[in-house]
Amino acid sequence: MREDVGEVTTSLHRPVTDSSRSKPVPYDSFEWQQEQPPSNGVPRSAWTRSHKRVSRWHRPYTMVLLVLDLASVVLASWLVATHLEKAKSGFQLKSWGFLHGGELFNFFAYIVLPIGWLILLWANGTYDRRYLGLGSEEFKRIVRASVTVVAGVSLLAFATKTQLSRGTVATVSLAALCFLLADRVIARQVLHVARRRTGHGAHRMVLVGTLPEALEVYTAVTRSPAAGLIPVAIHITDGYAAARGIETPVPVYAARDVLSLVREVGADTIAVCGSASAEPGELRRLAWQLEGTGVDLVVAPQLTDIAGPRVHIRPIEGLPLLHVEEPTLSGPGWLAKNLLDRVVAAIGLLLLSPILAVIALGIRLSDPGPVFFRQPRVGHEGRTFRVWKFRTMYQDAEERKRTLEELNESDGMLFKMKNDPRVFSFGAKLRATSLDELPQLVNVLKGEMSLVGPRPLPADDGDYLGDVRRRLLVRPGITGLWQVSGRSDLSWDEAVRLDLYYVDNWSLTYDLGILWRTIFVVLRRKGAY
Repeated sequence: MREDVGEVTTSLHRPVTDSSRSKPVPYDSFEWQQEQPPSNGVPRSAWTRSHKRVSRWHRPYTMVLLVLDLASVVLASWLVATHLEKAKSGFQLKSWGFLHGGELFNFFAYIVLPIGWLILLWANGTYDRRYLGLGSEEFKRIVRASVTVVAGVSLLAFATKTQLSRGTVATVSLAALCFLLADRVIARQVLHVARRRTGHGAHRMVLVGTLPEALEVYTAVTRSPAAGLIPVAIHITDGYAAARGIETPVPVYAARDVLSLVREVGADTIAVCGSASAEPGELRRLAWQLEGTGVDLVVAPQLTDIAGPRVHIRPIEGLPLLHVEEPTLSGPGWLAKNLLDRVVAAIGLLLLSPILAVIALGIRLSDPGPVFFRQPRVGHEGRTFRVWKFRTMYQDAEERKRTLEELNESDGMLFKMKNDPRVFSFGAKLRATSLDELPQLVNVLKGEMSLVGPRPLPADDGDYLGDVRRRLLVRPGITGLWQVSGRSDLSWDEAVRLDLYYVDNWSLTYDLGILWRTIFVVLRRKGAY
């Protein structure tokens, strides 16, 4: 275990002395102010910021987004102006100062509208660093700003009695929205690549709490490098003796002043884990201590695998209560999911029928026998059904499996081998591209499966007790969170955790996001064997 223990025993949130504030930081990416205001809630000027954030990645990223957003709106205006004949209707007989007709249209289309769009994007928080780089909130706010733009343009046209083309307004608004979403997606992907490969654009965190709580948070935040959270140290609150003999992925400290430790390791964020945030007044005093330092403070409660839409903060007399809603597995959204499944399955079977016929011919030429492989699987609420798949193995695969049990590379309820000798050549290609799963559209059409859901497991491989049984609350899916997160490369425990996360946090938007991610996973062929 890596050991690094403070020499002086102090309280977790001991006031910082002036000497500790001026201590140099051996990390080149961060700058610390030498003079900071006292951490006692002293009022600050309403017009100036008294300190700068230690984390600076969002500033150049925001500037890039501003340029891309401006270019997106200008491009939308240009496309509409050059391809729609009625684009300039309402401006031809108008004049304003030295501007007439087409000049007036160009002024509003290429200057007023783009600037107004940027202002509304800013007002809706689309440049707020809390929403950049992860989650759907950034895109929701862009859609909200776009709706505001349409309403504003319509109201302005009504007030000035300008006869604008409704088709033009709709087209330019929709085009601008598509371009804005596209440039945000591209910028986010570039940011994720930078975070994974170089660590740039990330937050360096010090985890504060008991060692088990801190390690749990460490595991959670490091599962997704794209999130940009890098724990660099752990400060344990239950004494260094609790960490003896335990191997940790980052240095462990105890009995240290937290802010001094943050400066020493070059961090920019303090994450208070679990019970460390429960001591009365301690979290508030830590927040006071961090005022003027530019260090972010986040709280990781003992509530894991619960997504944001189910969690609401309800402050009561200064006490922020986390209210956790029940999973939404019924209602209009669930009805829409079922309808979407049936419609997409029917259309997919119709459009893909030529491809399905070619695959069936390839299987018959590769190995004589049935084209399809049907196996009992456990479905919704424990009901058993037979799954449809293209056969990718030789006919004696089940008999040969008994001799290969000791070579199983999976630690769960499925038998997996990267180079399974039972798979014939054409079948291996089908597995790599996931084309062997296409016949499951029949199961979706019959209501036995869904497009998105937990993977269906064999009916004879377990009793599905305990946490695993909870995954049966929804229909199994052709694709799911497990598939877009690693597929066969995942451990059994990780696959179950992802399935349960999906069940607990399902939403129609989440399904659409998984379907979108599935396209890229299939193209990369990662974890398919």
